[in-house]
Amino acid sequence: MVAMPVYEFFWYEENREHVEEHGVSMDEFETIVCDPLRVEKSRSSKRRVAFGYGDDGRKLVCVYEMIDKATVLPVTAYEVEL
Repeated sequence: MVAMPVYEFFWYEENREHVEEHGVSMDEFETIVCDPLRVEKSRSSKRRVAFGYGDDGRKLVCVYEMIDKATVLPVTAYEVEL
């Protein structure tokens, strides 16, 4: 069994509000980043993009930056169509 990575998430008011504006909770964001279906790099921003499912089954995309090996800066998240 592969252990999930342990990250510290750098939440502050603006990024928390931005993620929640799109109907994604901080818990959903953190779960998807720690245990994604897949991770890609955004073609436009070059940030990491993690794909996964929300608590209610929606397919979500979580965009973030790695500050260092253990610290994640959440940027945004949103639902995508399959």
